[in-house]
Amino acid sequence: MWQSFCNWLLYKRMGWTADITEEHPDKYIICLAPHTSNWDFLIGQLYIGAQGMKSNFLMKKEWFFWPLGPIFRKMGGIPVWRSKKTSMTDNLAATARQERTFHLCITPEGTRSLNPEWKKGFYYIAQKAELPILLYGVDYEKRHIQCTKTIIPNGDIDSQMREIKLYFKGFKGKHPENFTIGEI
Repeated sequence: MWQSFCNWLLYKRMGWTADITEEHPDKYIICLAPHTSNWDFLIGQLYIGAQGMKSNFLMKKEWFFWPLGPIFRKMGGIPVWRSKKTSMTDNLAATARQERTFHLCITPEGTRSLNPEWKKGFYYIAQKAELPILLYGVDYEKRHIQCTKTIIPNGDIDSQMREIKLYFKGFKGKHPENFTIGEI
């Protein structure tokens, strides 16, 4: 019932489309961009609901207040303390290696504001846990969700980050002025 509702709302009522050509194995990281609005979360949740998927996601700890905290955790949210140096990438990679399934969505910009310096934690988690990175683009102008490329981390982070950023070059976020792939 939930899947049918999400499918109806996202695709029929809101008019979104999707082009997903990449295989989704038991374990993977989703690199999602652009991230320019809180609407990205709603669109993402409707998408995974419509697909019958489950995925964890990272979100700044400030959103985990009562009553939202327990709700976000139940949905798969993992709070991030951006001001602290934690071993989050190591811990998530260790968890990924131990679990039978592992799906984690990360926005590489790390913020809804303009940020040319993308975070690389998603890459390090994938590399340490030997996971593929599925590139998911969200285009508000076209109302389109696309995943047509997978990156297998090979350790050449500069080259692969350039490849990742170029994939997202043409996508328009809800607030396009808040999205950049930076200098590549």
